[in-house]
Amino acid sequence: MRRIAVCALLLAGVLAVGFGQTDKKKFMTPNPQSPPMQTSVTINGKEIWIAYHAPSVRGRKIFGGADALQADGTVWRAGADQATFLHTPVDLDLNGLQVPAGEYTLFIALEKGKWQLAVNKQAGQWGTEYDASKDLGRAAMTVSKPAAPVEQLKIALTSAGGNKGKLAIAWENVDASVPFTVK
Repeated sequence: MRRIAVCALLLAGVLAVGFGQTDKKKFMTPNPQSPPMQTSVTINGKEIWIAYHAPSVRGRKIFGGADALQADGTVWRAGADQATFLHTPVDLDLNGLQVPAGEYTLFIALEKGKWQLAVNKQAGQWGTEYDASKDLGRAAMTVSKPAAPVEQLKIALTSAGGNKGKLAIAWENVDASVPFTVK
């Protein structure tokens, strides 16, 4: 009886430690053409992170017209393979969009020169499984052209001082960003 009680306590302890912690690695399947990447920023002692897969241009036209990999008027998964995953332990104001603490998938609604970051409440799906009805909402992004073409997709979270930060995405001939505030 004593062994059962000890085993039950150990199991309860393991489960208590395991729940409430999201393992970044579970979103990272190996793919040499689109390697798994992570970005994070700590603001007010809380780590916000994004896990994604980073494809390369490899001579393709990525954004723009009908001949592009990601044509205007479409929704892009903001990476390759598994959907791009956002984990925030704190509430965020993402350029006017209120994002409660939690786990989300990020997509980008592409319009010529006007991108919107779609924060989707479904998390853990394959990247092409987009369901707009599950969007928490969308935040306008600032879009510009980088000084030089960007071969491999790069997503970055950076601090902008105090309780402010920036989420930036650069690939091919586009730099896009959205400011956020930790609540």
